[in-house]
Amino acid sequence: MQPKIIGGESGSLKTRGLTLSAFVLALLMAPVALASDNTDAAVGGGLGGVLGNVVGGKVGGSTGAAIGAGVGGAAGSAVAAPKGSRTEAAVGGGLGSAGGSVIGNSLGGSTGSAIGAGVGGAAGGAVGNNLGSDDGHSHSGSKHKHSNKHHNKHR
Repeated sequence: MQPKIIGGESGSLKTRGLTLSAFVLALLMAPVALASDNTDAAVGGGLGGVLGNVVGGKVGGSTGAAIGAGVGGAAGSAVAAPKGSRTEAAVGGGLGSAGGSVIGNSLGGSTGSAIGAGVGGAAGGAVGNNLGSDDGHSHSGSKHKHSNKHHNKHR
């Protein structure tokens, strides 16, 4: 007696279909939702979040999916962000992907988790990149450092 396969598909085909659909959705959603200079970090965070989610889910279930999404979203956002705002983009992409993975999992299982990781990583990467790319003018207060280069020049 052979075991009956429900659905007629093997696990690898389901994973491939899930990865492809989440990948396409992340590609389509990121530029539309965040059309500005932050598109690269958004796409990087979305794609990294989706891929990390799928790989982490295969290794460690829903907890592994959330961890994988966070790491993937952070890495994708940091790689795609410009040099001055990589840290902020990585933090935003990682937190957005992990949060989206957890929320998506509770709403729609593993497919919702992958979609949530992609959209959350895209949004978080773009917001983090935007916060980091203000040319260093985000310091608290309005104190400016003045140079004393010519202080004793005419003595």
